[in-house]
Amino acid sequence: TSLGFMYANGFGVPKDFVRAYMWSSVAAASGGNMAQENLESFTDYMTPGQVAEAQRLSREWMVKHQK
Repeated sequence: TSLGFMYANGFGVPKDFVRAYMWSSVAAASGGNMAQENLESFTDYMTPGQVAEAQRLSREWMVKHQK
């Protein structure tokens, strides 16, 4: 959730809603309620293509880092 918030607001990293959505999606998959809320608000600032890219990146990250 923190990484998603940081990317959404450009805190310490370049502002990037695709990365914000990606990291919030990873956090939401782990049960983060705030992360789920962030996902919904981030889509207000994203195109459908950006949402699809963020979803793809989060799926890839989760597959690569599954235990």
